[in-house]
Amino acid sequence: MRQPFPTPLVAVEAAAAPRRGVTRVTPVEDTGVAERRADGWVYGVGTSAAEWRRVGAALVRALDEAAAAGGDTTFDVDVPVDADAYSFTLGLALGGYRFKVTGAEPAKRVKSVRLVGAVADEQVRRAVVEAGATAFARDLANAPSNVKDPAWLAAAVLKAARAVPGLDAVARDEKWLAAEGFGGVLAVGGGSVRPPRLIHLTWNGAQDGPHLVFVGKGITFDTGGISIKPADGMHLMRTDMAGGAAVAAAVIAIARLSLPVRVTALVPCAENHVSGSAYRPGDVVRHYGGRTTEVTNTDAEGRLVLADALAYAVANLAPDVLVDVATLTGAMKVSLGLRTGGLFASTDDLAARVTEAGAGVGETWWRMPLLADLADDVVSDKADLRQCPPGPGGITAALFLRHFTADLPWAHLDVAGPARAEKHYDEVTPGATGYATRTLIALADS
Repeated sequence: MRQPFPTPLVAVEAAAAPRRGVTRVTPVEDTGVAERRADGWVYGVGTSAAEWRRVGAALVRALDEAAAAGGDTTFDVDVPVDADAYSFTLGLALGGYRFKVTGAEPAKRVKSVRLVGAVADEQVRRAVVEAGATAFARDLANAPSNVKDPAWLAAAVLKAARAVPGLDAVARDEKWLAAEGFGGVLAVGGGSVRPPRLIHLTWNGAQDGPHLVFVGKGITFDTGGISIKPADGMHLMRTDMAGGAAVAAAVIAIARLSLPVRVTALVPCAENHVSGSAYRPGDVVRHYGGRTTEVTNTDAEGRLVLADALAYAVANLAPDVLVDVATLTGAMKVSLGLRTGGLFASTDDLAARVTEAGAGVGETWWRMPLLADLADDVVSDKADLRQCPPGPGGITAALFLRHFTADLPWAHLDVAGPARAEKHYDEVTPGATGYATRTLIALADS
């Protein structure tokens, strides 16, 4: 018999009544756990992982609402023996996420939840670490860009990384980038008074085995540069470094979990601004390693910074697998909407691994083609490559990046749609979602 705790009990039933994801206050029967107060919250859930995430998220939102109205802030949750503890914990940990910069006194919220019953501790621990990584990625992406410049982003990531034993972390400044020849990063960041950075995280959890290198786009604000964006929606460009946030958060979580793998994260960070020193359409940029790109649209800046980092990884890190993550193209958002990420991959095996990894953690990927008949479109007659040819933008962006991967196994994850949310769904809240973070952790673990 567990010792009684003076906390209200939340009972979760694997049943269809009440309707899935809907709460009701009800008398709680004798659960065999401990003496409780006479009422609690009861949830009906289905059997899928998505339903368990959804009900965990709905539960914590309901409890937050009750806490704000003067209710309790600490709860025990009684879950059935057949519960998906991992998915339920993800929903609990992430469903109440919020990011708000305010001078007001914050409302009361849930402080802690203890799961009681037949719960797999390792599933819960894994979910808590992955939820923390997702929330960290959300925090970074939601931070306003008057605060979040490349130096701030690098400092925030390094502070988190250096708190994890065995995780090496360094940030390179603009002088180092210039000396090493990161022409894409320097061109994109040249219009801002706040100079670019390169974040480099290294986790050596194994002496052998494949070396995974994750590269994430870290554009801390994107005006579009000389090819300036429309005003509508530009405020959302504070999240244009969501790919970089996911990559950094994933590697920090991999280290926290002590996974026996070798993983490196590279996040090229810059602001794409308009000024007299901004790069122009028609410029030719020389990337790390010497390959050149003809600029045709300064608002297609993400592929320029990713190209530098991919080329650097190939030349210096001996990767066995490359994965890049970016809010890269509006075309992918139009194609797949707001809840599915675009997946391009050079091998069927890697595509299957990414898809399977995402399915296990609640992130959906749809494989897109690397069309051979469009390959020549990214070749320039003025430089080696053309940055932004006409045609299907998501595909040509991926074809451009492929030139910097040295034919290694490579996946490109375009998260322009699911990196941001406009409303609550499942464990997602409005704003930055942290999408791809958990997929990368699961991919490394595979």
